[in-house]
Formats: sequence, structure tokens, C-alpha cells
Amino acid sequence: MRLRGRKGIRESLEAQPELVVLDAKPLKGKWREFFGNDKPIHVELGMGKGRFISNMSFRNPDNNYIGVDMYDELIRRASDKARNIWEESGVEEPPNLALLRANIEHIEEMFEPGEIERIYLNFSDPWPKSKHARRRLTHPRFLRKYGQLLNDRGEIHFKTDSESLFEFSLNSFAEVELQLRNISLNLHKNGPREDLVFTEYEMKFMEKGQPIFRLEAVIGESVLREYRESKLENTRREEAEAEAAGQDEDESAE
Repeated sequence: MRLRGRKGIRESLEAQPELVVLDAKPLKGKWREFFGNDKPIHVELGMGKGRFISNMSFRNPDNNYIGVDMYDELIRRASDKARNIWEESGVEEPPNLALLRANIEHIEEMFEPGEIERIYLNFSDPWPKSKHARRRLTHPRFLRKYGQLLNDRGEIHFKTDSESLFEFSLNSFAEVELQLRNISLNLHKNGPREDLVFTEYEMKFMEKGQPIFRLEAVIGESVLREYRESKLENTRREEAEAEAAGQDEDESAE
């Protein structure tokens, strides 16, 4: 993928240190210092033009967000989009957002273990050729890296329009023994999920009626324990309801 950026784009990015990060290494383990608070950190890997991560930061002020991409032009577009979104509410600088220019291949050089709480993988490059499978962001080698960086409430939220990538990803998550929930083979089948933030690609696919595949992987010990407890509680409630219904049927028969 090659993007033709505007003249002077690097200088423009360097002039935005409060929003744009061009070298993550000095911030490894210090992202909370960058944001000036201890709020949870959510990261989108491969943010594209930044619609998703910018809107997420605006909608959820109790979290910090980092959008990662490796192209200067995409970082520039994302910075413009983020400022436009926040300026509508009278805020010039997004207070809980960073746009990081980096190669995801080296994500372990950007964050300390346990430093982030959630990873978003939205419409990642499917790399359809088998020989390129290791480049897919849901390959087990990447999933193991994510698992080391996520904290005890860590999750991965994954969306794609590629059925083949989704199938590959399901097998990858199984290989590293991750618990999955909220699996959808057609996310917007019954209409747009207004509780979710859409990416640029997602909006185009929705207009064409293409199915969107989505899942959540539960990784952190705390959130995994809560998920298991919730499942157990639901099972107990269903059994109690079934037993009560059976008693009512017996009484009616008498």
C-alpha cells in the first residue's frame, strides 16, 4: 500500500507532539505519563483514516485511546479527523487520544506487559495468499504477543468483512486457547448496531449489504473470571426457570 502524502507532511506531524507520536520506544511503559492519568488504554492496530479510534475517544472519555498505523499520510488524515470531531464540542486537542506511527510487527517495543486493556483489530489486511499467513494480525504469533501486553482485564475485539480471514482467525484463537464470546457471522443483519462505532470500511460494506464478521476474545484473568461466573449464573437461572415451568405443567395436569 502506497500513499502519496502532502508536501511537508512529516513536519506537520512533528508539530503535533500532544497528539502524534512518531517514536513509541521512549514511551514504552510510560503511556500513562503521556496521557497524564491512570485510565485504561485501548489500542486500535491498523487504524486507517482514524474514524473509529477518533469517535471512540470522543464517546468514551473514561478511557485513553491509541491508534496505530505505519503511514504518515494516514496519521495526518487521522489527526485532522480527530480534531474535527472534538472541535464540534469546543475542544481543540483530543485529551485522551494518541496517534502512533509504528509497524505493528514490533508491538512489543511499544508497550510494557500489562500496559494496555483492549486491542481492536478492524478490517485488517486479510493477506489472502497462504505464504503470507504469518502477516495476518490474528496469526497465533501476534495473538501471543497481544496476550503478553494485555492486563488482567484484557480483551481483543475483532471485525472483518473477509470470511476466509474470520475462519483463519477462529482457528488461531483456538490454537492459543482463548475464550471467545459475542461471535457474529452477520453483525448488522437486523440493522446497524448503533451501540458500536463504525469504521470507514464498515460503512461502505454495510451500504453494499455485505456481512460483517465479529468476535471478542477474553484474555485477562479478571474479565475471564467474570465471564465464567456470568455463564454459570445464566445456567443456574435457566435451570431454575425450566424447573419452575415443569412444576406448573404438572400442577395443570392434575
